[in-house]
Amino acid sequence: MTQQALVRGEHLAVALSLAAAGVPVLPLRAGKVPFGNCLDCTDNRCGGRPNMKTPGPCTCPAPCHGWAAATTDLAVLNSPEWTRAWQQAAVVAYHPGGAGITVVDLDDEGAIAWAREHLPATRTVRTTRGEHWLYRGTMPSANAVRPGVDVKSLMSYARWLGPGNGPMQPLPDAVGALLVRQPSPGRQRPATAPLGARGGVCPHRSPRFLERGIAMAEQRIAAATTGIHATVFAAFLAVLATHGRCGCLTDAHVARLFAAAGAKGESPRHCAEAWANAVHRLGMNS
Repeated sequence: MTQQALVRGEHLAVALSLAAAGVPVLPLRAGKVPFGNCLDCTDNRCGGRPNMKTPGPCTCPAPCHGWAAATTDLAVLNSPEWTRAWQQAAVVAYHPGGAGITVVDLDDEGAIAWAREHLPATRTVRTTRGEHWLYRGTMPSANAVRPGVDVKSLMSYARWLGPGNGPMQPLPDAVGALLVRQPSPGRQRPATAPLGARGGVCPHRSPRFLERGIAMAEQRIAAATTGIHATVFAAFLAVLATHGRCGCLTDAHVARLFAAAGAKGESPRHCAEAWANAVHRLGMNS
């Protein structure tokens, strides 16, 4: 048996061990990229959403659909289709969100120094260039939340580089806050020049319509006495359904909604999750 075959056999052994422990795994090709869709699933003919952001009702036996292919099913991992993929695999990856964790991917020493100053210590895994900090809990994934820092959890994958060192701590609000875009005069867009309108005029014509919508959402959240999570999600969903596609929402508007939710006890992480879930519900992330 060649050294390459031995390495690939080790990949499968690691994958089976992780799957048995409840960690969804998948093979990656060279370059840390997932296997592309098979011919039956090309152009999402199987029902998966574009860009593999949502797993569709696909029963393909191959490791298609990127992160959504991750599985703990030992029979699938040992199937002929997956065996062929393992024979070509360069890396074992896993779906952090499926394992109930969030990975803060720190790409360099500067990012590590920032994490040591601003985040609670937790289980750490050394990477080629930096470190993975692992927390219990899930949240939306996002790249470049700050220089050298990515967040990998729901609808994402991460390389398996070993179990790491130290006890794993609960996901702190400080990580969820990384996804909250703060108001910045240089980044705000006026209602008459929306991001999604490609240079056209906002179909709502008047900023007062948007202001009324934001104010109503704030009042709806403030008036809630029970079911705060559901109320916040419904308010975010209503605002996005009306104003999310034309691009008239600015960072300042989003900050107001998050502040209203925060006043009712919602953490920045819960706000970010509710906002991301509303975006997904409306199909605005594809």
